[in-house]
Amino acid sequence: MFRHKGKNRTFIHNLRLATLLSFVAGIVNITGVLAVKTLTTNVTGHFAYFAEELMLNNYSAAITFFIFTIFFLIGAFTSNFLSELVSGKYPDLSHVVPISLEILVLTGVALFGAPSDISIFEGKIIAFFMLFAMGIQNSLVTKISQATVRTTHLTGLFTDLGIELSQLFFYKKADEVTKLKTSIYLRFSIISFFFIGCVSGGFMYQKMELKTLLIASFFLFVALFYDYLRLTYFAIKRKKFNH
Repeated sequence: MFRHKGKNRTFIHNLRLATLLSFVAGIVNITGVLAVKTLTTNVTGHFAYFAEELMLNNYSAAITFFIFTIFFLIGAFTSNFLSELVSGKYPDLSHVVPISLEILVLTGVALFGAPSDISIFEGKIIAFFMLFAMGIQNSLVTKISQATVRTTHLTGLFTDLGIELSQLFFYKKADEVTKLKTSIYLRFSIISFFFIGCVSGGFMYQKMELKTLLIASFFLFVALFYDYLRLTYFAIKRKKFNH
């Protein structure tokens, strides 16, 4: 799911990556909205609010929205920096450190975030960390899939989906149609699992509040463990084959 890159990556690898991490992003997104009234999986809206607050001379609020975008950027930078740092010696493990950091951040917010009566200041801090975590995820997924998969926001997905659906009326060659349908299926899967994550996360939030993020962390941990088991299995298999 995480280890295969470039020509070694298949549609199934991308599908597994897309469905799992878009589900996680959906949970994080709805938790951010319900807990701190902030979108934490993308920064497009924050730029609009930043401009609005500047226009209204509300500079403290404008700075907050600007910092939201910076934390997402720092998350993306940190993710790729750590990945590149590890990949030199351990290419198969280049994804482990960024994902582990995302798990750590989400778990920290879940355990140490205020339960229900969150102050404005606490809400901002929580939003900063959640945006940082989603920056990590989006950067890692984009790199691994070579920009085929994006899991934290849907604007580009709906754009690509609209383009590809229109192309169905014009592409006639069997291989082109097959490739197009595969891509459409992948995008529908990402959108569907993001939606499922949002809805299920909303129901869980009613009982668990910020601890809903523990569910997101759990799924990320399962993904890491699954990848580790597969890596170990194939390593043992190769060893037996060589002997």
